[in-house]
Amino acid sequence: MPSRNPGAMAQDWEPVVLHKARAKAHDLRDPKAVNQALRTGGQVQTIKKFDAGLNKKPGATDLNAKKLDEAAEPAALERVPIEVRQAIQKARISKKMSQAELAKLINERPQLVQEYENGKAVPSQAVLAKMERVLGMKLRGKIVQK
Repeated sequence: MPSRNPGAMAQDWEPVVLHKARAKAHDLRDPKAVNQALRTGGQVQTIKKFDAGLNKKPGATDLNAKKLDEAAEPAALERVPIEVRQAIQKARISKKMSQAELAKLINERPQLVQEYENGKAVPSQAVLAKMERVLGMKLRGKIVQK
């Protein structure tokens, strides 16, 4: 049994070592943790990411896009036929209407009427139906009324 004499300092104790818990990966990437490590002089790891922000796979220089371009022919959209363009213009002029007035009557933009008469618009059955109603003529189908 050990003596209770304070002069005899024999210790039977072993030193206790405390280990810090390791920081988790998502905690190390936290901007606050990185800034704290920079301020205190701690270790900060940087990783170079190749082609970061380029939205490309390394080495696959647009092969898929090139294949798609070569395989698909450009699909030309159908435009207003010349017979329909002329019929719209003749009917509008015979009724002494401007393009803006016709557009107002069919509840569309004046630019749309201009595009139909110039042949730049892609024809819409709904718009052609409105024009037929206002102009009093047939614009759709095989036989366009002149």
